[in-house]
Order: sequence, then structure tokens, then C-alpha cells
Amino acid sequence: MDWYQQSLKEIYDKLGTTERGLTSEEVKKRIEKYGKNKLSEEAKINRLKIFLHQFASPLIYILIISGIITIFLREYIDAGVIFAVVIINAVIGYFQEYKAEQSVRALKKMLVSRAKVLRDGVEKEVNSEELVLGDIVFLYSGIRVPADVRLIHTSELKIDESILTGESLSVEKHHHTIKEENLIYSDQKNMAFMGTIVVSGRAKGVVVETGMNTAFGKIARHIKEAKAVKAPLQDKITRFANAIGILVLLSSAMLFIAGLIVGESIKYMFMTAVAAAVAAIPEGLPVIVTIVLAIGVARMAKHNAVIRKLHAVETLGSTTVIGTDKTGTLTKNEMTVKVVYDGKNLYEVEGSGYEPVGKILNKGLPVNIKERKHLIDVLRIGLLCNESNVYIENGQYKVEGDPTEGALIFSAMKAGLITEEEKENYYQIAIIPFESERGYMATLHKHKGKNYLFVKGAPERVLDMCAKDNFKEEINREKILQEVEEFAKKGLRVLAFAYREVSEEVEELTCKEVEKCDHASGLIFAGLQGMIDPPRPEAIDAIRECKRAGIRVIMITGDHAVTAKAIGEMFGISDSKSKVLTGKELAKMTDEELFNKVKEVSIYARVSPEHKLRIVEQLKRHGEIVAVTGDGVNDAPALKSAHIGVAMGKSGTDVAREASDMILTDDNFASIFHAVREGRIVFDNIRKVTFFLIPTGVASILSIIIAIILGTPIPYVPAQILWINLVTNALQDVALAFEPGEKGVLKRPPRSPKEGIMSRLLIERTIIVGVLISAGVVFNFINALENGASLEKARTIAVTTMVFFQFFQAWNSRSEYESIFKLSLLSNPFLFFSLIASFIAQLAFIYVPALQWIFRTEPISITDWQKVILVALSVIIVVEIDKWLRRRNMLKVL
Repeated sequence: MDWYQQSLKEIYDKLGTTERGLTSEEVKKRIEKYGKNKLSEEAKINRLKIFLHQFASPLIYILIISGIITIFLREYIDAGVIFAVVIINAVIGYFQEYKAEQSVRALKKMLVSRAKVLRDGVEKEVNSEELVLGDIVFLYSGIRVPADVRLIHTSELKIDESILTGESLSVEKHHHTIKEENLIYSDQKNMAFMGTIVVSGRAKGVVVETGMNTAFGKIARHIKEAKAVKAPLQDKITRFANAIGILVLLSSAMLFIAGLIVGESIKYMFMTAVAAAVAAIPEGLPVIVTIVLAIGVARMAKHNAVIRKLHAVETLGSTTVIGTDKTGTLTKNEMTVKVVYDGKNLYEVEGSGYEPVGKILNKGLPVNIKERKHLIDVLRIGLLCNESNVYIENGQYKVEGDPTEGALIFSAMKAGLITEEEKENYYQIAIIPFESERGYMATLHKHKGKNYLFVKGAPERVLDMCAKDNFKEEINREKILQEVEEFAKKGLRVLAFAYREVSEEVEELTCKEVEKCDHASGLIFAGLQGMIDPPRPEAIDAIRECKRAGIRVIMITGDHAVTAKAIGEMFGISDSKSKVLTGKELAKMTDEELFNKVKEVSIYARVSPEHKLRIVEQLKRHGEIVAVTGDGVNDAPALKSAHIGVAMGKSGTDVAREASDMILTDDNFASIFHAVREGRIVFDNIRKVTFFLIPTGVASILSIIIAIILGTPIPYVPAQILWINLVTNALQDVALAFEPGEKGVLKRPPRSPKEGIMSRLLIERTIIVGVLISAGVVFNFINALENGASLEKARTIAVTTMVFFQFFQAWNSRSEYESIFKLSLLSNPFLFFSLIASFIAQLAFIYVPALQWIFRTEPISITDWQKVILVALSVIIVVEIDKWLRRRNMLKVL
């Protein structure tokens, strides 16, 4: 049995303690036996091992080999750049692997340092780490609970468990045994959990769990045990690198053998094959990926999304499911009164959150508050039968105390009631605080020489004590409860209000006085107030846009099922026919049963941290790319396990932020929408760069093979191949990283997680372009030789043809489907000016004597230039035809 199910006698016997607590000697023995009340510290990770692990990637192997080859070719600058990329990637990865340790460290900072305990029969204060099983501890308003405690005695105890369960309302506690099984934390009303905050009241309890065995400890263990998933981009880069590596090795080997067959020397063909391999390997790709991601990070920061892990940029762009918490993420975490019922009239209250701004309407029209006495009565009772206060801090209203009572204060302020004046006119002389067993709170006030009793509480309980309504009529209980039911269907929490004039001699309140329910002395029913944690308007729009983008949004909350369902319908996450899956139902399911449910259920209510983690894991089993948002400790394991964890910057805990990949600085779900857009642009741009880089490598090797087959000299010497690689790849690939997003980037569905860097379309187009460039280069090379050009001049023409092919290919790469003639030349100024710079460099390559000597080039004529440009332009014509055909086929499908 769980602790909450056991009687106090059973607990005392099991823990070997009494209500007078333990002796100091017994405490020492238990510390030696069970250890201290703190989260365990695992052995530190070997830093050298982490650093070396960063080199375990096929693409890094290719880069290292490329670097060694370029050193062999005495291209020391290129080699330096390649090895710098390798080191930078290793350093970035090294720092990312401390996240789990940082999460646990943040958890420890949240815990209390001191605790009041009963030892040797004497109350004393000790370090919370020294608490042991069986210790008797005291809880009081404002402290964090020092361990998991089974309550012995309670007095008006309310605990804020939102940091653990995600539920916005503070939980009323009692000390009675609960026999029900499989209760989640928020339903264990006789337990207080480590790290939660006592809002009001006081209690005495026995420590039943410490350290890693507490609810907090289990979360810490989940954070450590939850496996960090690879970002989709990492898998794509790995697969792509493997494919490129194999192709380059095979192609270079074929080239080497072909050269030997036609009579070239071993040394010359080896150098040629190595140079071709360097040209074919997209060594710039990893650094460009990093640049594209960094640009995405900068763009997201402008939309209040801070990226903690670079690959999270692209991951968010490929997200298929977003699992979001309700409290503080979709809603403001500020309870707000939305409707008031005075016994006959229903009023709507405008405004949301902790602000006294908003009109009170009746049937859609503003009311004159002074003429609505019965409305004022309801609001006044809510204002004065109240233990909380409102204050201003940094220009913003804050609530000190219970959020529900704060909502009642603001609804009264919207009607023009001034708190200080009301408290002065209705001076409080006695109070009975709220207790769940009673179901109500009562206060006694003196006003103009008369005494008035004000009561608020659960509708059913208050109605039991009422004899008539505020219109002096017999109370219609059924009608009022029908209104309560209608409010509840909308996700509103409902409180009832009543009052009665009492004898001037009454100066102290008793339950007997309050609960008189005969016709003469029963309470007068004043009305109802219905409140809700208001949704963020921008979050509603963001969810709508997510749906348009093909992203499914699900809500995972600790709130009650009725409230969760109403909020889900309000946000468009679900409809009236949708089923809500509760934590209790989920706990009884096997993983296979849950696996079958997660595809159809969009609302999860009353869930625990373990449930949230299970939901994420089963969604991942379906092949979904899962993003999870959250702000509390309870969200941390799921944040870490998901492909991308999104934490709240303002209201979020350190634990959630440390476990996340991205932080929303404005706590705004709408910022995710902007991040999704940037994430999609990031992947688009990586594809554009790849499509730009690969055809040149293909053409470099293919053109040499074609020349050998045709029995002509090789079109370029090794140094010229490296020049092509430098002049075409050094600037344009970086420039493509700055491409703005294409139209409709958010109107298409998420990419299939199985789709690689190169889609089928780009593979087909790469083959077409690679073959076209090879044929064009060989054609101009042979044509030059046939027209009497020297071998050096023919090779100069071949190299220049290849370079101009790449210039035009850079423009082709700007969009998969859109015609380049519809794209502004200066929408990406970096690309425009990089092409001008490369053109100037190519002129120097041809006409500067020093470079002519290094690269064995000769000047070419105007006629030669015309042939080069005409042939190179063919790549634009061919790709434009391909785009047009594909656009036409897409329209036919639509």
C-alpha cells in the first residue's frame, strides 16, 4: 500500500516512530543506514571521453581524410579550414552533454535548507538534509516542504503543488486515511511532497520518504534516465555522409583505374583522383549547416525564442506533434471571474488576468453598477469574505494568497468597489477560514451599527444553509444548481455566496451560528461567481496556425477532466465528441494499449510526470517528431525525452529550462509558431546549399571520366580542380544560408521524419544538373582543342565553364519549385555580391600573370567568353523546365 492509504498507527509501526518524534541517537543511526535527505550525485562524466566522442561521426571522418589529403597536396589553407571545422564542432558538442547534470543541479537549488522538526520531544530547527524516515516535521505558510510527508494534523492547510503537478489551484490538505488506489500526486490529499510550497495554514506530519525516493527524487532520476534523442538533422547528416563517402571513394577509384587504362602515370592519376575526391566531398557542408542553424537562432531570438541547442532549430521545423501543458502555457495562470449570477440575472465580466480592467455586461450591454444592488452584494461578499490581498509590483498587479480569492477581488474592483473603503465600511470582527470538510468560509462584519455574516463556498454546501434568495423569494435549488452545471461545462470553477444579518451581540463566529438553516435564520443566497484560468488569445491563433501547418497539438495537464475538455474545445485542440484520457485511466494501461490511444486522444487530464513521459515515448514509437512545452518541475523528464523540449522563460523553473532545448522568453505559445517557420526555413536552406554543392562534385569526377572515355586529355589539372572548389564554394554556399523563407512555408505538412537531406526531387535534379555540367564542360573543352587552342587554354575554358555553371546553379538553388525569374536579385544581397566577388576572382585566375603561372592558365577571347556563358546558361533553362513540369503536376494533383 502507498503511504496515503495507511493509517497513522501502521505508519508509526512501520517507521519505528511516535508522534513525539525520534531521539537524536536514532537519527544518527538512520542517517548512517539510509543516507542524507538529498538528491544523489552521480560520478562526474569523463571530460576527455566526451571530447573524443564528438569525433565519432562519418562526416567528421570524411573531413579528417580531406584535411590529410589537402596537406598532402600542400593546400595548407584549405587543410586549416577543414580541421578548424572539426574542432569547432567538437567544442560545441562537448558543452551540450552537461545538460542532464545541470538539470539535477537546478533541482537541488529549489529545495529547502532548513526544517522544523520534533526530536527528543523538543521542537528544533535542523538542516533539511538531516531529516530521516520517521521524523516529525512542522509545516507552516510560506515554506517549501522538506521531504515527502504523511500529514498527522492539519489546520486550514493549502499547498501549491503546481511546480510538481502543473495544477494552478492550491490544494487543500487533510490528515485522514485514503483507501482509494492508484491516486496521482494531486489527489493524495493527506500527503505533502518535497519542494512544494505551503500557501496557508499549518500542519504536522511524519517523514515517509527522503532524497531520491521522494516525488522530486523520482523526477531527478527520470531526467537522468530519459535518453536524449538525436535531432532528425543529425540522423540525416549521418546517412548523407555515409552515402557521399561511399560514392566518392568508388568514383575516385574508378577514375584512377580509368586513367591507368588509357596510359596515364600512376602518380599523375593518384593526384588527379585525390583532387577530384576533395572537390566531390562537400567539406563545406558541416560549417554551412552550423551557419544556417546559427542564422535560425538569431531570427528566433527576435521572436522571443532562445535556442539552447543548435540542432533544435531544424528539429522544431520538422515537428509533427506538440504536447503542451495548460497552466501558464496556454493559459495565463491568473484565475479570472467570467460570469456572475445574482439569483435572476446573468452577467458577463470582461477582461482577463490580474488586472481590474473590464466591463460588466448583461445580455451583451454594459450595466449601470449603481442600479444593480444584487450584483454588488455578490461582488462585495467575494471581496470581503476573503483572506488574500492584491498589490502592485513593478507596475503589475500581483496576488498574495490564493489565486481564486484574487480573482474575486479583481471582479469586485471591475465593478468600482474600492477594497480599502469596503473593508473600512464593513469592518471584519471574526472569521472561520475555509476547510474542505466544511466546504465554506465565513466572516463577520460590522456595518452602520449592524452585524452581517458573509459566506462563500461550494454551491451545494452554501445552498444547504440558505432559506431564500436575495429577492426575498423561496430558494429554487434546482434552478441554481442547473446554472452551476452550465458554468462547469464551460470549464468554470464556481463559488456560491450568501449573507445574513445577525444579532449585534454576536462577536465571535461558530459553525453552529453559520449553519442555521431554518426559514427565519437561514442564509440569504446572494449569487454565484464562475471563474477560469484565462487562455492566451495569441495561443488560440498559434494553435490554429499549427493545424494549418500540419502539426497536431495535444494538451497534457494536471487539471480536472471537465476543465481540460472545456479548455481544449476553447483552443480548438478537441471538439465536444473528443475523449479525455485521465491519469487514473492511463495508469491502468499497458504501453501497447497507450500506444494505440495516443493517435486519437488529444486531451490528457490529471496526469503525473511519469504519465507525461509515457505519452511522449509512445508518440515517438509512432514515428512522430515530438515537441513538448512546459514550465514546472513535472515537465522536465518529458522535456528531455522529447525531440525538442520548450520551456517557459518567465514562469518556468530552472529545472524545466535546463532540461529544455528552447526557452520562450515571453512564455507565449505563439512564439512556437514563429519558431516552426524558422525551423522549416533552416532545413530548406540546408537543402539549397546541398543542391548547390553536390552537382559540382559529381560533375568534377564525371567530366574527367567522360574525357578519358572519349580519349581526350583530362580537362583540368589537380590545382584547377581545387580552384573550382574554392571559387564556387567559398562564398555562394554561405550566401545561400541567408535565403529568406519561401511563400507557403507554413502551408505544407511537416516533412516525413524518414526523408533525408536530399529528397527524391533533388536527387533527380542533381543527376540532371551533374550530367549537364559534365557534358557542357567536356563540349567546350573539346571544341577549344579542335579549334586549335593549346591544352592550357582549353583547360582554362573548361574551368571557366564549370565556374559559370556553378554561378547559375546558385540561382537555381534558391527555390525547389519557384522560377528564379520571380525571385528578386537583391532579396538575398549576400548571394548577389558573393557572385560578383567570385567573378572578379575568376578574372584574376585567367588574366593575372602570377595566378596564370600557379594554375597554368591562359587568357581567353571574347568569343570564348560567349561560348562559356551560352553553354553555362543551359543549366538555368533545363532546371526552369523541370520546375515548370513539377509545378504543373502539383496543380493536377490539387
